[in-house]
Amino acid sequence: MGCSISGLNALYDAATGGGDVWINERRFRVVRQIGEGGFAFVYLVRELQPQSDAALNRRASHDSEDGTYAIKKVLIQSKEQLDLVKEEIRVSSLFSHPNLLPLLDHAVIAVKNQQGDWSHEAYLLFPVYMGGTLFDNANAMLSRKEFYPTADVLQIFRQLCEGLKHMHSYDPPYAHNDVKPGNVLITRHRGQAPIATLMDFGSARPARKEIRSRSEALQLQEWAAEHCSAPYRAPELWDCPSHADIDERTDIWSLGCTLYAIMYNVSPFEYALGESGGSLQLAIVNGQLKWPAGPNPPYPEELRQFVIWMLQPQPAMRPHIDDILLHVDKLITKY
Repeated sequence: MGCSISGLNALYDAATGGGDVWINERRFRVVRQIGEGGFAFVYLVRELQPQSDAALNRRASHDSEDGTYAIKKVLIQSKEQLDLVKEEIRVSSLFSHPNLLPLLDHAVIAVKNQQGDWSHEAYLLFPVYMGGTLFDNANAMLSRKEFYPTADVLQIFRQLCEGLKHMHSYDPPYAHNDVKPGNVLITRHRGQAPIATLMDFGSARPARKEIRSRSEALQLQEWAAEHCSAPYRAPELWDCPSHADIDERTDIWSLGCTLYAIMYNVSPFEYALGESGGSLQLAIVNGQLKWPAGPNPPYPEELRQFVIWMLQPQPAMRPHIDDILLHVDKLITKY
């Protein structure tokens, strides 16, 4: 899927109330805004009747039965931002897996403001998941002092691992680089375990990097500070050696943090921010893990050991995704 740039491919008309969005040959009516962050806004939209054969031909297998979708609108202020959006579109188009959020369509357009200056806007079309993210669910469950049962913890985590395995198995392997509860969509159906879908590939890059100088190490740290959420960032991305081989096990650290968050509704190292003289970076780099009060009866010790296995400060000591899937399957058969 290429990245098209055309003033005719997407039009956003705020003057008509909710407004209409055109993405290539498809027209959508904005229902309401459902999220925002940085320069991006996410809208719930409903597709209007396709007007042409071209629109029908662009429909994908993931298309909605009731015509509702999510559109992510990105305001692009610089060439660097434009390049990042193009890269997100390119990377999103590489993968097709049930536990990875598919990009259904997109358009990038040039727009002129009232001062006559030109900029760009991007419109990315996704399936809509109204169940929210793991982060949303964690906040709600934390306020009610609720916890997922062990079986649900393992099922959610396994699906997340399956999506990540698809990325890690690509040639070359890709790291997501921002695995966290806020990037995991949850769908619930009565009587069934929740379904997990990993989203947001804006930070995804080829996983393997050779660091051979202090300047390269600092460059990686600066990139990670901008693209990888701090509480889930691997130690080697906080303090990278001048000679290091970085690989997809940066994601394994984030995966361990996310499993902890699925269990306890909080991330494992943010406790340090509430301590006098505490440092999130030091807690992460030293792997200083603390266990909060959990459900009663508590989670099995094997589940805690599973988290610890992934949260090894030395990347070489962490498992790969295939090892994790083998272990989670053993735990699922047991619990």
